Amino acid sequence: MADRWVIHGTEFENCPCAWGCPCQFGAQPTYGRCEALMGGHIEEGNFNDTNLDGLDWAMLLSWPGPVPEGNGTQQAIIDERADPTQREALRKILHGESTTPGATVFFVYNSTMSTVLDTLYAPIELSIDVDQRTASMTIEGLVESRGEPLAHPANPGLPTRIQLTTPEGPRYLYAEMGNGNTTARAGIELDFKDSYCQFNVMHLNQDGLIR
Repeated sequence: MADRWVIHGTEFENCPCAWGCPCQFGAQPTYGRCEALMGGHIEEGNFNDTNLDGLDWAMLLSWPGPVPEGNGTQQAIIDERADPTQREALRKILHGESTTPGATVFFVYNSTMSTVLDTLYAPIELSIDVDQRTASMTIEGLVESRGEPLAHPANPGLPTRIQLTTPEGPRYLYAEMGNGNTTARAGIELDFKDSYCQFNVMHLNQDGLIR
């Protein structure tokens, strides 16, 4: 029997592009290359009979050009609290395995990779509030990332709320826009300052977005 899984939780992403991220619209990335930190918290989830509730994860991603041109490198970091069965289940999900071809962002990203680095297991301190457009992630010695609301252009003391809606998926129904800062010193090194950040609910299974 084929593997069956579902994850429901929150996610945020930070990349070096200008706010709005041209890649969201099929345009060229702001600086000619794509990089990203993705992080998520699973509120409820399972992989076959393996419970994934409460676990956190992160993905470091880098491409020399736009994502569709490929030749990327990726590395997953999985919550150290996961037991061996949970670790393998999350590894499969994050690497687009046990998934209908093309159905999830994990499958799509993995299909563009020429290098997949060894998965790391570490304590992940993570908080994500989609409605408030805030997130923080600390993986000691590896990742430090923060997301916050966009400042109002006419009054920097006020936050701006902007949403991106994608009713057809494949990743989310809508995402809140924000400002992000990230440093990563794992197999992939990242440095983002005051750049594109998004916050969204993630509800996926092996066949893609659950509406």
